[in-house]
Amino acid sequence: MAARTEESDTAREQTKAEQDVDQVRQRAARDQQRLDSGVVTSPKDLENLQREIASLAKRQSDLEDVVLDVMERREAAQERAAELAGRAEAVQAEAAEAEQRRAAALQEIDAEGFTVAKEREDLAAGLPGPLLSLYERLRAQQGGVGAARLYQKRCEGCRLELNITELNEVRAAPADAVVRCENCGRILVRTAESGL
Repeated sequence: MAARTEESDTAREQTKAEQDVDQVRQRAARDQQRLDSGVVTSPKDLENLQREIASLAKRQSDLEDVVLDVMERREAAQERAAELAGRAEAVQAEAAEAEQRRAAALQEIDAEGFTVAKEREDLAAGLPGPLLSLYERLRAQQGGVGAARLYQKRCEGCRLELNITELNEVRAAPADAVVRCENCGRILVRTAESGL
């Protein structure tokens, strides 16, 4: 926006400077016509007219230098605006591409969530009612995690290591018994990696 504003400001400045040059040229041309026409006969008036024409020529040269300076600044502003516009387009293209990737990822996550929910529903249907009720209650209390893996003497729900007495109780429990962490109360899932 700033680059476009600078470009339009220098365009206006260039137009004004060019108009100033045109006014000086027209006035110098009128004075030259008066001089060439012979209408002015007084030597003093002729001298004044010649001085004014010389002054106008100097003024025109100075104004033309201003026009050249403004044109250079305008060209630089145009290049900067074009560069920034190109960069903005590239950023917008990247943003659009990122949005497409995000939409695709969300669609994939939704599909995976649906699949996992279906699998969970199928697994839950095969569990005894009291166990499922206990799990759901613990899950609500523990921020969505009602069961945790027992791994290397540690409950992965609360990340605390079970003491030797608790470990011995877990070891002594039958394979189909529901054991719980003494620290967080979650159901402990015993696997071959549990180290028991």
